[in-house]
Amino acid sequence: MDNENETGNGPGVNETAKDRIPRIDTYGFERPEGFDYVFYEEFLSRYLVVLTRRAIKWSKLLQETTYVEKSIKVKRYIRKGIPNEHRSLVWMIMSGAQAQMELNPGYYRSILAEGEKNEKLVETIVTDLNRTFPDNVKFRKSANPCLQQALYNILVAYGHHNRNVGYCQGMNFITGYLILVTKDEEKSFWLLDALIGHILPDYYSPAMMGLKTDQEVLGELVKMKVPAVAELMERHGVMWTLVVSRWFICLFIDVLPVETVLRIWDSLFYEGSKILFRVALTLLKQHQAFILEAQNFPDVCDKFKEITKGKFVTECHFFMQKIFAEPGSLSRTTIKKLRERCRLKLITQES
Repeated sequence: MDNENETGNGPGVNETAKDRIPRIDTYGFERPEGFDYVFYEEFLSRYLVVLTRRAIKWSKLLQETTYVEKSIKVKRYIRKGIPNEHRSLVWMIMSGAQAQMELNPGYYRSILAEGEKNEKLVETIVTDLNRTFPDNVKFRKSANPCLQQALYNILVAYGHHNRNVGYCQGMNFITGYLILVTKDEEKSFWLLDALIGHILPDYYSPAMMGLKTDQEVLGELVKMKVPAVAELMERHGVMWTLVVSRWFICLFIDVLPVETVLRIWDSLFYEGSKILFRVALTLLKQHQAFILEAQNFPDVCDKFKEITKGKFVTECHFFMQKIFAEPGSLSRTTIKKLRERCRLKLITQES
């Protein structure tokens, strides 16, 4: 499709989608090589209409009440997306982070001061700072302000606050996203605590038992929902941890487009970790035929990289509608039973 204006009249003469769409997105990320500017412009023109409509509804809801409580209406609103201007507030309230912050005034600064005395913790975090979002201009040392300082502060504070976890790779990327949304260190700290301490328990502990368990749970769910893919994985001896560990440990950061990740996180903070299964199952169901073309082990791994790219995952509003329809029923009871079974199996294997 050619977006150039060939009439020579008015604005946009000989201007392409690549000229109109900034090379750096709203969040500071550089567009990757091969980015489809024409498709993205078409998507954006549709999505901005959705965002405007959602913003009006959210503004009205937040004017009606000073404290958003969980309800069918709020759940529906969240599934349809939180506008960026309200995202930080809604995440804070829904995750319980706001209540924790209000109950613990001054705690963040005091724990940061204590954490900085832990040389080993500080050294580990500093090593990872430059590896965090090298494609984001806001995290570069030349940026003003450079978000690396806020990232360092939150990770040091959290490492001391939760000594069972300390610092684990993956936490830097999650914290980076929280800073980009909240633009506030203390809020990011409490949201990180909500994620690691409550929503994703044991994902980042030294043994990572929660993470390992959920990867096994996904395997069981695939057997139930997409059996042909489960059979393919088994036939080629591909372990789930090889192809989906980054999906879970980074909560789809650097796997899916930024706006899609933030829409997933909207529901993650409200509905909990089962959202991660919905996303994974939707990717597998949507691309089942493509995955089944794999002829060998490397093929399978390549297919899993490919299914997280392209138009389907960029169209975040449509994608989110799919994750709540495509996998079908996914009850908390089912997830709980599978987790108990998979955890026991892992413990038995490791003992």
